[in-house]
Amino acid sequence: MEMVNLKQAASQDEPPKIDPANDADAVYMDFMKKHCCYDAMPTSCKLVIFDTTLQVKKAFFALVANGLRAAPLWDNKCQRFVGMLTITDFINILHRYYKSPLVQIYELEEHKIETWRGDSSQNVYLQCCNRCLISITPDASLFDAIYSLLKHKIHRLPVIDPKSGNVLHILTHKRILKFLHIFGAKIPKPGFLQKTVEEVGIGTFKEIATVQETATLYDALSVFVERRVSALPVVDSKGKVVALYSRFDVINLAAQKTYNNLNMTMREAVRRRTCFVEGVMKCYGHETLETIIDRIVRAEVHRLVLVDRDDVVRGIISLSDLLQAMVLTPADIACK
Repeated sequence: MEMVNLKQAASQDEPPKIDPANDADAVYMDFMKKHCCYDAMPTSCKLVIFDTTLQVKKAFFALVANGLRAAPLWDNKCQRFVGMLTITDFINILHRYYKSPLVQIYELEEHKIETWRGDSSQNVYLQCCNRCLISITPDASLFDAIYSLLKHKIHRLPVIDPKSGNVLHILTHKRILKFLHIFGAKIPKPGFLQKTVEEVGIGTFKEIATVQETATLYDALSVFVERRVSALPVVDSKGKVVALYSRFDVINLAAQKTYNNLNMTMREAVRRRTCFVEGVMKCYGHETLETIIDRIVRAEVHRLVLVDRDDVVRGIISLSDLLQAMVLTPADIACK
């Protein structure tokens, strides 16, 4: 596996250069092109790196202890970063090997990370095992970072110093949108921010992935794996949203050591959450894009559930949807 640097692959992946000077709705695109990834990095943050010889179970416990969702993987034999360990990997392992509350998941308890990253064709558990590590340099533009995140359908982009080879930060949709929300206030607001969600048409509105509150937690993991979604609205028998269960919530199973009981109902799984819970942040079709962005940034959540007057789920608006609409669409680039 080889690291892919966005600047080195510019000839293949670099989006077309567009002069947005005369386009009022492209101000965000221009803003992101003039600021680099280093600008969006916090002055202080927590970064955990795992060696591939670490036990899988201990790695996920470490994520929980540090309140993190992912960590870069370092292969000491190759002396390079070879991928990312994420909550998605935890979900894939649980979903693949869970049998019943009476059977211990040996593969999670005993195996090392490198076991899941071997050359054997059977080692297909980690989401990135067959993919290159996508990274970016600190001086690359935020526009390039957004383009890379959406193009490759990833949620975390390591910022790697080209000189030292060290990972400096993990850039996310959330961090970029927050940067844009804070510092973008100094630039003229484009007209499309005053359009409603219905007018702009951003988000997912067809075949929305949901889970009944009476379904089992294993059923929810199946949806995560098969539909590749990052969160599931938990609904009652009438389709009314009562909770939101995300991939991050699954890591609580490691914290509470309850991952051997995936037969519990979603109602019970939601009740057992003890760490920070996003809750159900909602929005409506008649609200403006500016209102939606302000709400999602202030609440520090990763998505909003679009509902009707009866709280029935009608759609999902994610951070990637917003960045696509605000930055890439004005550049006539569609990554979805």
